[in-house]
Amino acid sequence: MARTKRGVTSHARHKKVLAMATGYRDRNSSNFRIAIEKVEKGLQYAYRDRRNKKRVFRALWITRINAAARMNGLTYGELMNGLKKGGIDLDRKVLSDMAITAPESFTELVNQARAALVKAA
Repeated sequence: MARTKRGVTSHARHKKVLAMATGYRDRNSSNFRIAIEKVEKGLQYAYRDRRNKKRVFRALWITRINAAARMNGLTYGELMNGLKKGGIDLDRKVLSDMAITAPESFTELVNQARAALVKAA
């Protein structure tokens, strides 16, 4: 049976892993055995945090909307309830951006939400 030579394949695999490990400190970026562990762990973190990122941003948007709503005399929950009852369908990302970049428009939305709450009660 012929001898299998895997030098090219191994070299390519090592090169790929070490390229992904650039930026790591000490032997984590130059030693293949250590680098492969660090790269695999980094990929696990990346997978997990792609999902966590969505949660973190939603929490940030809610915090910003709540702060802006309270400056206009409503809580976050009251604002969202009023917007829903008023038929205003804006997502939290847009509301958060409006609260920062266009406070006058956001105040008008708060007034519309307040009017919808009074009308529904």
